[in-house]
Amino acid sequence: MAAFHSPSTASIGMVLLLLICFSMAAFAYGNFYHNFDVVWGDGRAVIQEGGDLLTLSLDKTSGSGFQSKDEYLYGKIDMQLKLVPGNSAGTVTAYYVSLQLSSKGEAWDEIDFEFLGNLSGQPYILHTNVFCQGKGNREQQFYLWFDPTADFHTYSILWNPERIVFSVDGIPIREFKNLEFLGVPFPKNQKMRLYSTLWNADDWATRGGLVKTDWSEAPFKASYRNFNADACVWSSGSSYCSSNKNAWFWEELNFAKKGQMKWVLNNYMVYNYCEDTKRFPQGLPTECTFADIL
Repeated sequence: MAAFHSPSTASIGMVLLLLICFSMAAFAYGNFYHNFDVVWGDGRAVIQEGGDLLTLSLDKTSGSGFQSKDEYLYGKIDMQLKLVPGNSAGTVTAYYVSLQLSSKGEAWDEIDFEFLGNLSGQPYILHTNVFCQGKGNREQQFYLWFDPTADFHTYSILWNPERIVFSVDGIPIREFKNLEFLGVPFPKNQKMRLYSTLWNADDWATRGGLVKTDWSEAPFKASYRNFNADACVWSSGSSYCSSNKNAWFWEELNFAKKGQMKWVLNNYMVYNYCEDTKRFPQGLPTECTFADIL
């Protein structure tokens, strides 16, 4: 018969430490009640599960949306989304950081993820854009390498003084570098909120507006969880950064991450403004002349 040994003090301490770490990791995710305000939708945006889940819905009458309570000036922002399933043609799920909507003028900044719905069985198109001082026209579009409606996936925006990086499940898909020394504007002075909306855009979203929204499929629903903002929060005229700031404030893509991004660009990119010479007959935008920008 094997002898029974009581657990050592060190073993008990290790278990307690692991439990504390798991608790801290869970607590690190934001709570939708605490971090966001529902801004439109007349009840179509619903916070559930004690603040751990938020759903947006769209019907023929209205879409819905929410915004962060905090404003940010640089940060690394993650959100897990599960997109509208089935026939989502005509719908757009937008997830982006921008100036306060009521404050937009000619010089607003914005960093966009937009998910363009499609007919059942056809892939979503992930549309990205960067607005600097009111000027966009920097669209890149991608297919995803998974079904974004079957489960939650993490979509991230890294925004620091040197670059903006769009990532999906930790894989970078796009980098927009700070090239102000070449006269290319870069968002660096204006605080921004995080927004997300689900809305009807069947005048352009699916095949340029050729495929319309099938309202018999409504209500359309997108779900959100596990928000995290490791960021500099704007408050009372100053920016207050997280204690983990050094991990992302000067972060750049290492060799492995550049390899991942190249894989995405080679296999999943479906539109790149830097290759659209018909759109820019007078010459491609300045940043497009630098091969390492892509």
